[in-house]
Amino acid sequence: MKIKPLHDRIVVEAAPKEEKSAGGIILPDTAQEKPQRGKVLAVGPGKRLDSGQLAPVDVKVGETVLYGKYGGTEVEVDGQDYVILRAEDILAIVSGVREPAGAGAR
Repeated sequence: MKIKPLHDRIVVEAAPKEEKSAGGIILPDTAQEKPQRGKVLAVGPGKRLDSGQLAPVDVKVGETVLYGKYGGTEVEVDGQDYVILRAEDILAIVSGVREPAGAGAR
């Protein structure tokens, strides 16, 4: 990866948008919601505290996380879309959930 986050920033690959509703209805682009889940691709070293110590980030590369709908900054690098978040924008770490079919393959 060509992105190296600084401080307490985290680079996340957002999960693909849901193209079908739970009932099987195909959703048009205008009705698809922005994903709030993604896979952590890179983590910065941590935030520097007033005392000078480094506070490490709680998430690790490879974990699946939930973040706020409007959190972070969306960027495109080499045709890939990423979200760069602060550690405080991460709401939860998801464990024991399988990735949807086709996740990661674009």
